Amino acid sequence: MPKITLFKQDGSTNGEVSLNEEIFGIEPNNSVVFEAVMMQRAGMRQGTHKAKTRTERRGGGRKPWRQKGTGRARAGSTRSPIWVGGGIVFGPTPRSYGYNLPKKQRRLAIRSVLSQKVLDDALVVVEGLSFDAPKTKDFKEVLSNLEVNEKVLIVLESDNENTYLSARNIPNVKVIDEHNVNVLDVINADKVLITQAALSTVEEALA
Repeated sequence: MPKITLFKQDGSTNGEVSLNEEIFGIEPNNSVVFEAVMMQRAGMRQGTHKAKTRTERRGGGRKPWRQKGTGRARAGSTRSPIWVGGGIVFGPTPRSYGYNLPKKQRRLAIRSVLSQKVLDDALVVVEGLSFDAPKTKDFKEVLSNLEVNEKVLIVLESDNENTYLSARNIPNVKVIDEHNVNVLDVINADKVLITQAALSTVEEALA
C-alpha cells in the first residue's frame, strides 16, 4: 500500500497517509489513458460547422437560359454546386463529436493517471485548506509553503467555497471539486494538490 507525506496548510508535515493501492498503486495503462483523453477532447469540440447546400443558397429560382439552342451546357439553377456561388455537396453540418467509453475503461484510465502521479512524486496531500474569506494572496502563500511552483491541479471538497474563490484566478492553477476529477485535467497538471477529505471521496468513488 503506497504511503505519502501528509502536509498541513503551513507547509509542515503531519505524518503519512496511506493510499488505496487499487487506485494509486496500479501499473498505468497508457493505451486506455489515450482513449480517455481522445474521448474528452472529442466531447469538447463545438461541432457548429455548417455549409449551405443548393437548397439553402439564396437565388437560383429561374432557369438561367433555355434548355436548347444556345450552345451552352444545360443549366437549371445558378445555385448548382458546379457554379460559383452555388451550394456545397456533402458539406459539414452541425453535429456532436461526443462518444463514451465503457465505464470500466474510464475508471481504469483515471486510476492510471493518478497512479502515474504517485510514481512521479507529483501528488501532494494536504490535511485541509481553509480560509476565513476569499484571499488570493493567502492561497499563493500556501502554494509557497508547500513548494508547489508548477502547473497545479487543486482538488477540493465541494463545500470549500472560500478556498475555491481564493485559488481560481491564479495563473497555472486549476481548481475542481472531488466529484469532477478527470483524466485530461490530471495529465495537464505537473502536480496534483488534493485535500484529505477530497482524497477519501475520490477513493470511495473509484474503489
